Amino acid sequence: MTNTVIQSIEQVSIEWLTSILLENGALKGGEVKSIELGTGQGNWSTSANLLVKYSDNAKGPCPERLFLKMVDTDLGDGETFGDSEVMFYTKDYIALDNAPLLRCYNAAYSKELGKYHLLLEDVSDTHIEAYDKKPTLEYGLALAEGLAILHARWWGKERLTEAGLSGHDPKHIQNFVDIAVPGVSHIVDGFSSELKLHWADLLHELCAKHPQVLIKRSQDLNGFTIIHGDVGSANVLVPRNGNYPLYIIDRQPFNWSLTTWLGVYDVAYAIVLDWDVELRRQYEIPILKHYHESLIQNGVSNYEWNQLYNDYKLCVAMCVYIATEYCRGGINEKWTHVWLPMLQRALTACDDLDCHTLWREK
Repeated sequence: MTNTVIQSIEQVSIEWLTSILLENGALKGGEVKSIELGTGQGNWSTSANLLVKYSDNAKGPCPERLFLKMVDTDLGDGETFGDSEVMFYTKDYIALDNAPLLRCYNAAYSKELGKYHLLLEDVSDTHIEAYDKKPTLEYGLALAEGLAILHARWWGKERLTEAGLSGHDPKHIQNFVDIAVPGVSHIVDGFSSELKLHWADLLHELCAKHPQVLIKRSQDLNGFTIIHGDVGSANVLVPRNGNYPLYIIDRQPFNWSLTTWLGVYDVAYAIVLDWDVELRRQYEIPILKHYHESLIQNGVSNYEWNQLYNDYKLCVAMCVYIATEYCRGGINEKWTHVWLPMLQRALTACDDLDCHTLWREK
């Protein structure tokens, strides 16, 4: 029963939750007495907050608030999620006591059903999405530490092999780019007034030449790890006061996403796409330095600062694809307030860091 995929809140019973909590030690005696449910909706999921009450003889941690996330992995048009988020909590970092992850009380995935659920601790009383707080250097440093802890666990060829993983082949890397390329023409044609004069040419040049640099870099797995891939400010929970502990959530890569990639991509994604340009310019080097130091503290060796910085520039250019993918089927007017600032920030960062030198002949 504890391995059953929960597909609707109607399946959440006192008996089910009692067995779950007894199984993982969150309940050491007694039983769940009542469950009060509240529902919510995410981009790709249905969720429920659980307010739990216990019998008088209950013993153990007895969590009073839980968060249930239910996901349909088939998004249509051939896009799927798979079991990555379940593995995120139940396998990939299970041995890391200091991982910046919520406690997972139960998870189940069914390939046949194309569905999974997660039962997580609910920290809504103490934490909010990073989206709701202005970024600071202190937050950037805390995020860099958390990412370094996760990345170090599967760093490099030997660790990835241990996990049964390898780098992506050239076809998959090119497909990651090709998914986003159609958006370039739509944006250049429809939003030229929002772009600097040289950006249209830069966009076309980047899409044509940058992928080959990615493919070449992928031949050496030093610097590669299991990545989150979507460390936007909506996918990081931060304390209402302070910066520790923070939690990285919602690892849900598409079947065309890059999942074993340069670790610093997650850092680039976070500070290039979401942060105001001046904040990114002011803090990116201290954050990258701290990320590098944290990798070393967590056992990574033979990855020099200069290599990390060059990899960062490579990943900054990749952020352009994240923005243009929104418009692969035409201008995405509903989300213009999201993808247009992301694109402008990514292209500005490309200018600031001279990312074009990565693919132009010297």
